[in-house]
Amino acid sequence: MLKRLFIQNVALIERTEIGFCSGLNVLSGETGAGKSIILDSIDFVLGAKADRSMIRSGEAFCLVRAEFSAEDNRVKQALAELDLDGEEEIILSRRLTADGKSAIKINGMAVTASMLRRLTALLVDVHGQSEHFFLLKESNQLRLLDEIAGESVHLHKEALSALLAKRRAILADRAKLGGDEGERERRLDVLKFQIEEISSAQLKEGEEEELLAFRERCRNAEKIMEGLMTAKQALTADGGGADALRAAARSLTALSGYGDAYAALAERLENAAAEAEDIAGGVETQLDALDIDEREAERVEARLDELRTLKRKYGKDVPAILAFLQDAEKEYELLSAAGERCEALAKELAQTQDAIYDTCVRLQDARRAAAEAFTGRVIEELKTLNIASARFEVLFGEFTREDAPSATAEGLGGARFLFSANAGEPLKELGKIISGGEMSRFMLAVKAQLSSAGGIGTYIFDEIDAGIGGKTARTVAEKFCKIAKNVQVIAVSHLAQIAAFADRAFVIEKQEAEGRTRTCIREAEGESRILEIARLIGGDTESKTALRHAEELLAVAETYKNSLS
Repeated sequence: MLKRLFIQNVALIERTEIGFCSGLNVLSGETGAGKSIILDSIDFVLGAKADRSMIRSGEAFCLVRAEFSAEDNRVKQALAELDLDGEEEIILSRRLTADGKSAIKINGMAVTASMLRRLTALLVDVHGQSEHFFLLKESNQLRLLDEIAGESVHLHKEALSALLAKRRAILADRAKLGGDEGERERRLDVLKFQIEEISSAQLKEGEEEELLAFRERCRNAEKIMEGLMTAKQALTADGGGADALRAAARSLTALSGYGDAYAALAERLENAAAEAEDIAGGVETQLDALDIDEREAERVEARLDELRTLKRKYGKDVPAILAFLQDAEKEYELLSAAGERCEALAKELAQTQDAIYDTCVRLQDARRAAAEAFTGRVIEELKTLNIASARFEVLFGEFTREDAPSATAEGLGGARFLFSANAGEPLKELGKIISGGEMSRFMLAVKAQLSSAGGIGTYIFDEIDAGIGGKTARTVAEKFCKIAKNVQVIAVSHLAQIAAFADRAFVIEKQEAEGRTRTCIREAEGESRILEIARLIGGDTESKTALRHAEELLAVAETYKNSLS
């Protein structure tokens, strides 16, 4: 539930803090006093689209902070999924600056607006003239219906979940075996082609590197030949490198009688001359081998093209292609012997699809039974809420055995709430026909049947008293009390009857100080509450009749609330 709301610099509100109770909280005040500012602030901190126009004139930012107590396991699970601490107290804060920058935090940790909305959808449901209502969403309608149906639907959904898990396992096994017979044959054809294409290439590791080196030599043959010729000339020409080395060796040999060092140097020069002559022979060999066969060059290019094609299809290099071949051969062998197993899986899958269909039929039957009783009760509630000609039905989608493969954990067919508020008008989907006031009273009728529809802990109703009064107003107030026994209710109202039934009442007023207008919120207790109810009755807070009437309303409300204990 919403425990505390802090608002700073939002429209006419400079700074205020409101502490709500767990029961029925009612906000009242003159038209234009700023009740909508409170609801806009709540919407803002819950994740509604930010608008800089909400910042108080002359201020650099606005800030709204909301403190919730939340013991619902779904809320704790959502916190865990968002990597936030799963505490029983949740503090939401949202700050918007004049330059459009927004900062959102949950329990002190920065989050995105979508993360905020994901959590707050489980905390608060706002019902106003232009809000997106919880029950306008078909998935929520179905969830509500399942909660109403209780154990009967729960058991069918458990059985359905088990069957869906079994179907997933069968499909996974069949996928490993190539699917059904047609898919398996197509897969075998593909594998056979791939195996033959790779095998026929007779790949060898290191071959591509050799081919690339050969191509490089072909492309640079002229430069290579020129270099080899120059080297040969330098080494073998008269007076060239080899001759010079031998001449130097002979000169030092003549000096060997004068010391061993000269003899050692002479020997080294002899060795160098021999090495130079050997190198010259190698250069000659390379020159002889440089004669490029044009047909060989074409063969190399064709082979490189073949390798490029194989790499593009099967792997980045030869080892990867050979690994692909090995896997393909294993799969081909498995699929070739999979016919019998596939037939067994196909039979098991058909049986499972039949079971899924049968379970979906039973699930929908259970929902129909629950819907029939539920819609009847809601219609009776709506009659007491001044919608005497209300009609409410649940429309279930049709499905056949052929739809079984598309079944989900929610079954097949789905469900939609249809409503008509006026005699002679056809039933239509809630979002296409129901007005804001009718939607609020419709939700009130639903909540009167459920202590906590949808698992949400706080419901906010924005002026659902529009167009009602007298006995209907008293009925609305009593229904608020019933709902508030288990779910926190925050209601903005103009009706004295509803204000009198509040567990905690707040008055919203405009005040002028230092040339500026401010919206102020105060809790109404004791005498101030009597005066506010008197104002709601007739506007004259000095009328003794109005004051006595206000006291009577409070006494009647107290008696009714005590009867619910």
